[in-house]
Amino acid sequence: MRNLSVGRVLRSGAVLFFGAQAALVLAHGDVTPQAVNTETLPQLGEEWRETNPYRGDAEAIRVGDSAYNQNCARCHGLEAISGGMTPDLRKLNDPAEYIDIEESDQWFMTRIRHGAVVDGRVYMPPFEGILSQEAMWAIRSYLDTRKLEE
Repeated sequence: MRNLSVGRVLRSGAVLFFGAQAALVLAHGDVTPQAVNTETLPQLGEEWRETNPYRGDAEAIRVGDSAYNQNCARCHGLEAISGGMTPDLRKLNDPAEYIDIEESDQWFMTRIRHGAVVDGRVYMPPFEGILSQEAMWAIRSYLDTRKLEE
């Protein structure tokens, strides 16, 4: 058996650890926000809505499903089922989490528009100026269809 020095073992371990971390970062995929075509939805204008104007609209849900999968699923999980590192967005529909749907809408729009930064670390990038209000509310409409399993 070869005699390995402690330093050599530690260096080897560090190479493996950082190599694995780099692979995870690269495996994360393309993080460039993808455009969302909202031409089929009523346009909302410049003023930001406080509640979802598309709630229950089949076309908004269709657009939102596609927009979610292109822009949100890589972090929040397929079908909005989180792996535990990010908020489980199905909880937006849980009455135990929010007083009412308006409070849930406000949390969603604040977070998607302005992102989340804690101690200088970006946990979620801001999407205002990248996604339109129509795209954001379409994503919210899709999330309305996602419920926690009972």
